[in-house]
Amino acid sequence: MSKDEVDIKDLELHDMDSETHPMTADGVVAAEKNGTVKIKVPDDEVKFTGLSKDELMKVAGTAGWVRTRWVLLGLFWLGWLGMLAGAIAIIVQAPRCKPIPEMNWWNDGPLYQISNLMAFSQDVKIKGVEEKLDMVNQLKVKGLLLGPFHQVQVNQLSTLDLQQIDPTSGTLEELLSLMEKAHKKGIAVVLDLTPNYKGNKPWFGSSKSAEVMDKLRAASRYWLDLGVDGIKVSDLGSTSSMPDWSTIPDAMQTNETDIPRKKALIGVVSGKTASQVSELLNTSSVNLLLSDLLSNNTGGAERAQAIELLLAKNDQRNVGWSMGAATSAHMAEKARTPELVKLYQLLLFTLPGTPVFSYGDEIGLQAHGKESPMMLWDIEKEPADGAVVNETAEADRKMRLECRKWFKALSDLRGKERSLLHGEYQTLNSSANALAYLRLWDQSDRYVTAVNWGSAPATLSLKSTDKSELPKEAKVRLTTDPQLAVDAMVSLEEITLGPGMGVLLQFPFTS
Repeated sequence: MSKDEVDIKDLELHDMDSETHPMTADGVVAAEKNGTVKIKVPDDEVKFTGLSKDELMKVAGTAGWVRTRWVLLGLFWLGWLGMLAGAIAIIVQAPRCKPIPEMNWWNDGPLYQISNLMAFSQDVKIKGVEEKLDMVNQLKVKGLLLGPFHQVQVNQLSTLDLQQIDPTSGTLEELLSLMEKAHKKGIAVVLDLTPNYKGNKPWFGSSKSAEVMDKLRAASRYWLDLGVDGIKVSDLGSTSSMPDWSTIPDAMQTNETDIPRKKALIGVVSGKTASQVSELLNTSSVNLLLSDLLSNNTGGAERAQAIELLLAKNDQRNVGWSMGAATSAHMAEKARTPELVKLYQLLLFTLPGTPVFSYGDEIGLQAHGKESPMMLWDIEKEPADGAVVNETAEADRKMRLECRKWFKALSDLRGKERSLLHGEYQTLNSSANALAYLRLWDQSDRYVTAVNWGSAPATLSLKSTDKSELPKEAKVRLTTDPQLAVDAMVSLEEITLGPGMGVLLQFPFTS
């Protein structure tokens, strides 16, 4: 084969091979396969880079842009001033919050009275109270009223020693240990220093008042210096009229600013009218006065009148309520049924003032005879599997457990809701065996308590008063009546309660 023929053959093969390669935009063959075309972008293509600084400054200075900037700036400030004016208008027109009154520890929750240490702690006395303190703390108790347990013989003034603990009740070291543990849990400790607590006349008679007052004044300073949070005395009606009584409130005063809580002087009266209790509150200088007004007045209208009279002339922070603690009795002695025990618990926890209970009131404990009842501590213990169960005893255990659960729910609610804690009181309905009242505070939720301690059903009609507007319906928050379900909405125009039943209703504040 000649050279010319070889060159021609190579050229034909080159042309055939070139046809299998893709072409670029400028005719240059790219080394790509599978028919992909690779386009080469010229290097001299123009790209947009925006205005330069000089060009931007030149444009920004034109009349159009200047006017635009001023318009936008004006709109910004007008919008800002408008929002400021709107915020001021909202603040001015919004209802102002009512200042919360100063509260003392005895206003924050229930007080728990233990007059018989042996019955409460199964003969372990003061030490036993400390051992049961965790159980008591579950009730949201804010203060323990202990004793009296000082040394004295019946009607023998010469044996009175208010600064010494009767050895049958415990020791000073045990009391100090109890106070330390109680204070860590936020529970105050008050000692009952009623002088002749074993005799007929608590103060040994008026002829010996000067000597008794000297001992009480010295003992008050002694116990307060040891860390006791208050002093309680009974029969304040006769005591406060004694010439030397004024020295006792003075002895309670302290100039120390680092004390954890204020010292309280608590007085107790029984058998007095609402007017007499009110007068004692204004003249005796006690911080809290506990009376038996609710026990003595059995009708709804009478109780409503006593409550209104007492609150109209006195600060509710100085008023204490009980259904037996004023006479060292138990609530169950005033109640005929377990349902009534829970009804009276509801009454005390939702009245304005401080509820005071005797030990065992939370489980419906009742004395049989004159002796103090022994406290029951095993009500949460379930019967063992396979054990023979006394049906009556088991029903009684469950009833007490339910009663304690109800007590805890009320105590917890009172500590959280301002209307129940320090709200105003207004009677809505009262009859021979029923009572309904409203508790309200500023913009907080309102609460209505309705109770029927009679033996027949009671229908209550609740209407708006001159001071408060009631809604048509309210929600059931707590109830002992099986016909009223919790969280159900009920009409306030007509509420029917079964015998011995009570209900706590709630509705929101509306401007």
